[in-house]
Amino acid sequence: MSKAMKVIVPEMPPLEREMIALRIANMLEDGSYVNLGIGIPTLVSNWIEGRDIILQAEIGMLKSGPLAEGDEIEPDRINASCQFIHELPGSSYFDIETSFAMIRGGRMDVAVLGALQVSARGDLAGWNTPARGLGKMGNIGGSMDLAVGARKLIVAMEHITTDGRPKILPECTYPLTAKGCVDVIVTNYALIEVTPKGLVLKEAIPGVSAEDIQKMTAAPLIIAGDFHEMEL
Repeated sequence: MSKAMKVIVPEMPPLEREMIALRIANMLEDGSYVNLGIGIPTLVSNWIEGRDIILQAEIGMLKSGPLAEGDEIEPDRINASCQFIHELPGSSYFDIETSFAMIRGGRMDVAVLGALQVSARGDLAGWNTPARGLGKMGNIGGSMDLAVGARKLIVAMEHITTDGRPKILPECTYPLTAKGCVDVIVTNYALIEVTPKGLVLKEAIPGVSAEDIQKMTAAPLIIAGDFHEMEL
């Protein structure tokens, strides 16, 4: 499949962004230290109530909680997306230098990041969209540090672009954030693991087949022996 070719989308409605976040939250192990990137990843914070999961807001907070609204908002308490968040019992605050020392020092068990593209080898492109015509301008943020500093990287994204083109490709065509860093891709249609043998399709949403997922994916997929319907 050409990376420029538009794909055929199944009739079954895809997952909402909140459900992508829920599937990822269900993957996280209790006791984990987790950093959530901007976009879909921030929604994971709404699905860990009662869990022993320590979220790090890279601006300088441990044990950050779910998103806050209305009267719950504290203007000075935000996540990486500048969204208002709750604090949880035991929350702590520190400067951004300490925050990135945790990230670069390999203290994050999991990072959940958004992506513009992911390659068959797990390369991540997430900071620059050449089609916008801004040259080398883009939003790097802390993604490069997280991509190489976290012990496991989960990508949360829509499976295709808004104009119907695949985002999972044999090779990324956008500038890379990091090479070979992605472990798992969770989209609004599927869950795919990155392995030394290639991309392994593990799950698809109800009503969508492995063949449907391959038609939306430019990179070749290996169908897992235990391939099954995604459960939320």
